[in-house]
Amino acid sequence: MTEPVRLTRYARGGGCACKIPPGELEAMVAGLAPASGTAELLVGIDHGDDAAVVRLDECTGLVSTADFFTPVVDDPYDWGRIAAANALSDVYAMGGTPLVALNLLCWPRDVLPLDLAREVLRGGQDVARQAGCHLAGGHSVDDDGPKYGLAVTGVVRPDELITLDAGRAGLPLSLTKPLGVGVLNTRHKATGETFPEAVATMSTLNRDAARAAVAAGIRCGTDVTGFGLLGHASKLARASRLTVAIDTARVPYLAGAREAVRDGYVSGGSRRNLDWVTPWTDVGPTGETDRLLLADAQTSGGLLVAGEVPGATVIGELLPRGEHLLL
Repeated sequence: MTEPVRLTRYARGGGCACKIPPGELEAMVAGLAPASGTAELLVGIDHGDDAAVVRLDECTGLVSTADFFTPVVDDPYDWGRIAAANALSDVYAMGGTPLVALNLLCWPRDVLPLDLAREVLRGGQDVARQAGCHLAGGHSVDDDGPKYGLAVTGVVRPDELITLDAGRAGLPLSLTKPLGVGVLNTRHKATGETFPEAVATMSTLNRDAARAAVAAGIRCGTDVTGFGLLGHASKLARASRLTVAIDTARVPYLAGAREAVRDGYVSGGSRRNLDWVTPWTDVGPTGETDRLLLADAQTSGGLLVAGEVPGATVIGELLPRGEHLLL
């Protein structure tokens, strides 16, 4: 019998851990201003929000984003579902609703069977259908390694926008999904072990959490992906000019995450995340295992919002001034 193809062996990094490190990215885009357009730009690149937003009229903002990455799991259908859920999350993180998406596919056609690419696309299609979002074509290129994701367009009411710079001191900080998919995916890539709970978490849409956040009047937040909880919390702290205090004992984790760190399955991206936030983080008594998990590069993680959402875990609060992290 033919041995199943292990897609993760064709990836330099796994999922959102393959992102350019946050410090390098900030330096790369420093000084770049958005090209001017005819529509009013409500959200651009100033704070590193999850998507761009332009105003169409008083009641409608257009949300635009793109996200794609290397295989995070070996199963092509699951990878397609995870990548689609991750891309759609950028719209949900802004408080919006996705309307239409386009596939972004890079495929080594002389190395991997096209039947596998079809399964990846099928996974993305099924999640887009679940989201009520049209998936209408896209773009593909012959590449050295497989990559997949979506370009997504959605809508949002301007008065319901969720952004990084809208935090207020005294608000609680809530997380809607557990952490740990990064270290579990790293273990999966190295050993072939499978983690169904991690796959289920990554392929779950942030739609319901976003709707609940908007209904609760929450206007500050982001999603937790490749920069880890600490990286994304740091961006929120700097944009809102507040201190983010995290109660490390309250942060939820997937089963097996601590064991994965103990056994050394920590990606280079997660370590770079921790290095990046350390200069403006008061770690207190927090041990190395917890610091690595808090910086763990997530793929299709949950929402991190300033406020309380039913079913989410309150993991901290926003404090006046500081623009740093307190653990």
